[in-house]
Amino acid sequence: MSVVKLETKDLNWGKVVPPAWYRMKINSVGEKPSKDGGSINYPCEGEILFNGENGSTEHTGVSVIWNFNSKAMGGFVSLMRALGEEPKAGQNIDTKAAEGVVLDVFVENDTYDGRVVHRVNHRYRAPKPDVVAVQ
Repeated sequence: MSVVKLETKDLNWGKVVPPAWYRMKINSVGEKPSKDGGSINYPCEGEILFNGENGSTEHTGVSVIWNFNSKAMGGFVSLMRALGEEPKAGQNIDTKAAEGVVLDVFVENDTYDGRVVHRVNHRYRAPKPDVVAVQ
């Protein structure tokens, strides 16, 4: 018999949060070829810490996954700007540098295969210093 240990992120898998600004920690940025092989996808997984507007911890621990694509890196530019960096044309950027970063991300809802899912439309901002987690 196999024994598994469930983590908070396992219990929150598939949980959809209402559209809002969320303080989020980026846990990982991956890299894989697109389905047609013509570009590279950079899947990004973040974990909600709390609501970025009111500090509510109702959705703490929910994972949100979104994607950057090598043919349209404008979303990554938006992320860099939210972190206070101004990217330059021709600059090489290590996408892994985003891992561990905490910022506010606007999470929307969308539908995919008939179900409601998260959507990150590359809206980021520096965390508001006066908003903290409230229990």
